[in-house]
Amino acid sequence: MKVILQENIDSLGYVGDVLDVADGYARNFLLPRQKALEANPRNVKALEHTKRVTAHKAKKVEQDIQGLAATLSEVSLTFPVQTGKDDKLFGSITTKDLEAGLSAEGFEVDRRKIQLANPLKELGTFTVGIKLHRDIVANVSVCLVKQDGEAEAEARVDEAGDETAAAVPSAEAPESQDE
Repeated sequence: MKVILQENIDSLGYVGDVLDVADGYARNFLLPRQKALEANPRNVKALEHTKRVTAHKAKKVEQDIQGLAATLSEVSLTFPVQTGKDDKLFGSITTKDLEAGLSAEGFEVDRRKIQLANPLKELGTFTVGIKLHRDIVANVSVCLVKQDGEAEAEARVDEAGDETAAAVPSAEAPESQDE
């Protein structure tokens, strides 16, 4: 008897497969438990229609994800990091940091989808892949720069837009007060 599977069955096949099985197996197990339908012309046409609709929806979703990938590929994240002697980083940049950076840019990405083999531990520019779909990967540019106390204070002034932020002491100010 020919049947159309409605569920994945390990030893038999996957959803939508048209299979020839023993009559007793179909009548006594597959059909009563609604794991399969009889493969008559009506059910076969319905299956083909469902496959076409599903393929159309999948194509539309894939196009949307392609657009998101193009937008994400234009994003460049910059992380000011503290460095020690010989420009070695204190700590590293991990997927959690990248997720937070993307979130700040307005992109909600699960950190498990960020393809980072090892945490970033050096200054420089890196390309990190983000797997959005089984075949679609967006590449994001990540730049690690040396954190500078004076540059950080100027950035705070620019962000706040008022002079109260300019009162933030630089890295040299505490040393001059101690003398």
